[in-house]
Amino acid sequence: MLVSCGKNYFIAGRSLPPSGVLNRVMFAEQNPNALPFVDAYYDVRHNTSDTIPQFEISGYSGKLPVTIQNLGAQQVGAVYNAGSDNLTLVDYAQEKVGTTIPIAGGYANSVFISRDLHYVYAANDANHVVTVVDRPEGTSYVLNLPGVYRISVSPGGSVVLAFVKNSDQGPSQSTTNGTPNNEFSVYSIVKLTQAESLEAANQPHFTFKAPNGQENTAEDCEPQNLPKYCIFPVSTGPNASFNHPVKAVFSPDGSTAYVLDCGPECGGTEAGLTKIPLTASTLNPGGIGASGVNLEATSFVPIPKGVTDADFNGNTMYIAGQQCQGFVQGQPCPSQSLFTGYLTVYDTSNGTITGTYPIGDGYHNKMLFGDDNTLWIGASQCNAGVRYQEAEAGKNVPYGCLTMFNTSTDKATIDSYKGDATGIASVTNFHKVYSAEGGQVYIYSTKDMSELDNSNVTVAGTVSDVAYIDAGSDANNTYY
Repeated sequence: MLVSCGKNYFIAGRSLPPSGVLNRVMFAEQNPNALPFVDAYYDVRHNTSDTIPQFEISGYSGKLPVTIQNLGAQQVGAVYNAGSDNLTLVDYAQEKVGTTIPIAGGYANSVFISRDLHYVYAANDANHVVTVVDRPEGTSYVLNLPGVYRISVSPGGSVVLAFVKNSDQGPSQSTTNGTPNNEFSVYSIVKLTQAESLEAANQPHFTFKAPNGQENTAEDCEPQNLPKYCIFPVSTGPNASFNHPVKAVFSPDGSTAYVLDCGPECGGTEAGLTKIPLTASTLNPGGIGASGVNLEATSFVPIPKGVTDADFNGNTMYIAGQQCQGFVQGQPCPSQSLFTGYLTVYDTSNGTITGTYPIGDGYHNKMLFGDDNTLWIGASQCNAGVRYQEAEAGKNVPYGCLTMFNTSTDKATIDSYKGDATGIASVTNFHKVYSAEGGQVYIYSTKDMSELDNSNVTVAGTVSDVAYIDAGSDANNTYY
């Protein structure tokens, strides 16, 4: 007989968690405020001997958890608590709460932490501010930006973009004349070097001079006596524009940011993609953290079927959005018109649209790849579109907020209506997906979108988001 003591590991050399569960899906549950997790292999919330009725992240005390930024590769989750205006870091390996990070500036419409966990960025549209939490410095900074409401962060954390609500920006717009004019739609947050900080002292509209001679004037720099952070407008070249931009997605090689222009769906005139190259000349030399100091959009690609969210698979971008009835290119949507959902497939290698396909209606803001060549798309307000109108008229059509799109067959399957789809978690290699719809948890097969038994994972409270916390990479995340 051999007897030894040691340590148990599972995927990627990770330590066995205290619960002993190897495939966990965590919920952001409101009323009561909690972070329960379930065994996603057996689809149960209790242990096999039934001595633990519900697994739960210990030490959690946040209020109204609404989103989970799932950093599976780091074994960390970042839960935003809308009721207490803070970000709670969850240690997946220990199944307990780590640091709680206060966010100055009030309720955050959009909040992200960088993958190295050093920087938190948040947007507050009520107070018109962008908040930066610099964790290595132990300091928070609040930058003024009228109308700001969304933030997008590149995977490497070198580019942080802020978006002004319901705004447009035409071609050839820049601050090379040295005067900001508040007519920009997209801004870049930049951490200044020590030399730049000294140069910007007492200059809230500090003008950065790039090595190539280009200049960019900040909208705001804070703190003003010795600035550490500035927020600079993103310029547009002669062939580029922004039309009610809502967020950005970044190419897998990190060379390009694609801004998603919502267009008619958000009250604008033309939906599309605006391309921003990310090169050495656009980044702050020697910069640490957010460094996109000299960004310029170079082109605009119309996407007539609508744009509110997108995800990459290699060079192929899958774009979800809605098109209004009576749509005319370059014009606002006619009043009282309804929208219907579409998925556009765009080849970024040659800049062409290779297909468009009907999907569920609603404002699409969740996308995640799953097993069996599937792409899962979540939306809100899907009961306000064309499909719901048809169903009310007696037509047998599904009008749910969750769509499964098979990328090999180009076939979309739409769920029955359960409420807004606010979270998706792909339990990879097990051919299933968890979702948060209408405040409850559901489980689907990735083979045919059939519903699996969820009776042992339902909760008493309201679930706003779900995350597969044992995912192999940070790509298993519908919010980042």
